Amino acid sequence: MLGFLRQLRHLYRDTSANAMILSAFALFAMVGGAGLATDTVQWTLWKRQLQRMADSAAISGAYALAGGASASTAANAEIARYSYITSTVTTTIETPPTAGGYSGNAKAVRVVLSTSRTLPFSSLFMNSTPTITAQATGAAVSFGEFCLVSLESTTATGITFQGSSDTRLGCGAASNSQGNPAINASGSSFIIASPIAAVGNVPVSSNYQAGTTVIPYALPQPDPFANLPMMAVPNGNSCNSGFSDSPQTVSTITIPGGQTSKCFNDFNVKGTVTMDPGIYIIDGKNGGSFNLGSQANITCLGCVFLLTTSGASSTVATVNMNGGATVNITAPTSGTYAGVMFYQDRTATTVTTNQVNGNASSKFQGAIYMPKQDVQFSGSSGMNTHCLQIVSRRITMTGNNAIQNDTCTGTGSSAVTGTQVRLVD
Repeated sequence: MLGFLRQLRHLYRDTSANAMILSAFALFAMVGGAGLATDTVQWTLWKRQLQRMADSAAISGAYALAGGASASTAANAEIARYSYITSTVTTTIETPPTAGGYSGNAKAVRVVLSTSRTLPFSSLFMNSTPTITAQATGAAVSFGEFCLVSLESTTATGITFQGSSDTRLGCGAASNSQGNPAINASGSSFIIASPIAAVGNVPVSSNYQAGTTVIPYALPQPDPFANLPMMAVPNGNSCNSGFSDSPQTVSTITIPGGQTSKCFNDFNVKGTVTMDPGIYIIDGKNGGSFNLGSQANITCLGCVFLLTTSGASSTVATVNMNGGATVNITAPTSGTYAGVMFYQDRTATTVTTNQVNGNASSKFQGAIYMPKQDVQFSGSSGMNTHCLQIVSRRITMTGNNAIQNDTCTGTGSSAVTGTQVRLVD
């Protein structure tokens, strides 16, 4: 018995195997740590991949929604592109979202994705497979204020700043053109405007002054006057023969909404004319248009001119203002055409250029809306163009312009708010 006790004491005091025991425990800790580290990296990678899938699907769905297409179809197509990440993803697409900061927003798309993945090391000890979840919300949101909007949707250049024009907008310019360039600044033009945005490319140019934000490949901007009605030319002989420097007494026409209008087969001013506020229809069926000679001096406060036709769409009335004319036109501040000076019938088929000019004493306040034809605006230094907007198929800016939008309050007019798609949640 004593011998056995001596052997135990000897074994207890023996330290020759301590290193091996410690190494065994250390190896176990190292293997476990490496396994957990591998699982952590794998989990993080899967999470990021799933989040990228959700972000892309939300953006794609929001773009589709803004363009009038199916948000769900676009989002699912984007998710399918990421099938290499996981083929067992559960998808929820909400329009409008039911949760988050954009809950109930009809312009937003929320995408929630989840998947179960087995972790190589932790699965040895876990009874269930962990679930990874990612979510993202994309939406069309407001950005920028535009006073020039080109509705051109082909590859033709939508907005051109040319020659030695000095254009100081105090707001932005947007083009729906897909061209390269979609907006072009050429010659020695000098442009102060921001943002400059287009569906196509906007080449970098030194003509854009410091502080200009250039946004190529942007979302198409909606037509801000898409729902504005055009009044038809009255049947029979209701239209007056023409408007000249000494206008005769003209008949008044009642149009929908109880408003009254005066209709002319032509509008040609060479001298001085002061007009009453109201709605003026110009019928271009027989070549009639809005013409101002070089010595014209016209004042029309609270007026809108509807350029249309009672004949073929190719005869819609146009605008031709001589650069020497003194033009003082402001849009109505209330009613159907509040904030609009010129509205050209959107049924026009002939693409022509409407000349909008004036001398240094001229004043334009309101919108020029010609969705199917072009506008060339040739301003002069000193011209009062506060709160002017131009929305047309294509726009050319030449001359010395100083368009501002800092005095629009109370005019019934305002700059056009732009739209862009981005992740919001």
